[in-house]
Amino acid sequence: MLRLKGKVAFITGGGGGIGRATAERFSEEGAKVCIAEIDPSVGEKAAQSARTKGKNSDGDAFFIKTNVSDEESVKNAISETIKQYGKIDILHNNAGGSTMEDGPVTEAPIEEFWRCINLDLFGTFLCSKYAIPEIINAGGGSIINMSSNVALMALPGRDCYTAVKGAIASMTRSMAVEYAPNKIRVNAIAPSVTLSDRVKKLLDNSSEIQTISKTHLLGLGEPIHVADLAVYLASDESNITTGQVISVDSGVTIV
Repeated sequence: MLRLKGKVAFITGGGGGIGRATAERFSEEGAKVCIAEIDPSVGEKAAQSARTKGKNSDGDAFFIKTNVSDEESVKNAISETIKQYGKIDILHNNAGGSTMEDGPVTEAPIEEFWRCINLDLFGTFLCSKYAIPEIINAGGGSIINMSSNVALMALPGRDCYTAVKGAIASMTRSMAVEYAPNKIRVNAIAPSVTLSDRVKKLLDNSSEIQTISKTHLLGLGEPIHVADLAVYLASDESNITTGQVISVDSGVTIV
């Protein structure tokens, strides 16, 4: 049984890592997917891969260059998705990420704080603002935000990133209450370190990776682990799951 057959998904930052893995899984489960990605070189490849993954399930995917912190870019991507597939049922606000420029509030560059705010938080706000009316028109659906385990526990040295991920967790809960009458579920996934290609490069030849891995009961996660939860949250199986911030963190928040 195809869990997302007939559904249309809009995934931001879908060109790599968690976003690409989610696009591939959604397509495998029969969804039509818009990969809204700022980098054409990875966006096109992700769309091609998702189409291949969905060839036996009527899944499909296309890429559109999108800057989630630019209002006109977001509005255009939403409009193109409607032109391509006629509706939107699922919004996965995946675009975001930390950098090595982050740090304590007394040391982190102000530019890094605003980078996080604009990409992670404002991007989530902006895509939700313009996708929600389309999800309402479709009769309801699912919004999946990306928080982090750092919204649920202390992580020194990442005060820009922890700020935005905590805000996304709070916004997820308020959105869940706000749009429940429209039959829209709103949840957030809170991963720990996830070994995407980008993260692997950041941690390459770093002793930090060994220290971090020791606190994870089942080892560090891969993008597919997050994508599999996203499939559940996007599907009708999660019909009464809303307002939740769900950890996919190998138990690190309980250690």
